[in-house]
Amino acid sequence: MSVSDTAPILCVDHVMVRFGGLTAIADLHFDVRPGEILSLIGPNGAGKTTAFNVITGFLKPTQGEVRFKGVPLGGLQPHSITRLGLARTFQRTSVFPDDTVLDNVLIGLHREGGGRLFDAVFNLKRERAAERAAHENARAILDLVGLSGRAQEKAGALSYGEQRLVGVALALATRPSMLLLDEPVSGMNASETQVFVDLLRTIRARGVTILLVEHDMPMVMEVSDRIVVLNYGRLIAEGPPDAIRADPAVIEAYLGKGAAAAVAQAAMQEAAHA
Repeated sequence: MSVSDTAPILCVDHVMVRFGGLTAIADLHFDVRPGEILSLIGPNGAGKTTAFNVITGFLKPTQGEVRFKGVPLGGLQPHSITRLGLARTFQRTSVFPDDTVLDNVLIGLHREGGGRLFDAVFNLKRERAAERAAHENARAILDLVGLSGRAQEKAGALSYGEQRLVGVALALATRPSMLLLDEPVSGMNASETQVFVDLLRTIRARGVTILLVEHDMPMVMEVSDRIVVLNYGRLIAEGPPDAIRADPAVIEAYLGKGAAAAVAQAAMQEAAHA
């Protein structure tokens, strides 16, 4: 069965968000299918991060509904949504800067796993085994994101791009079935970005669905199965990268009406000479 034949893992169903008299999102609707990498793009102020905040419970929609694995998310707190298997990163790094990189991931693992107070207090065999397993899991996650060599360094001492990888590791520590990434390659150079593209594909190959907000268009076009485009809080296009790249409404949103007209004219001339 192909990805397109499966039921959506995430449904954003005609969501609107208003702040007083300002409409941040107007009637946003799209689905994400299991195993897909879908990107949500648009010019600055288009409503992308607002959409992420609604999906993950940091904002409540004025109208509409978000469902994850068929479960309505309205009224759920962010930590409850995370426990359902929907994890996210943020535009700004969200690491614990004074803790080591390894301890950052262990914090994420302990949030999910925990341990019985009696065991922890008396350091019983079960708790020691759980600690060993947590360290093994944390090191496996750091190896996955390429930070195993920095495990004992303070997270705050890492470069901005590496701190974003720590944020991804923290999200992966919650064992998500779907990962929402908000501008993950911000602050990365071209080679770091390409490594991150490979990481996304590895994460997807391990069964994690990915929803991505990103301004790096070459990266988006390379990694995405489908792209959803917002402008002024409204959905203006949806489809595979090749269709989005040539869509006049998308070109106009990013470059203005003159650029859209020029692209359309060039396409007509190319068709005439074909």
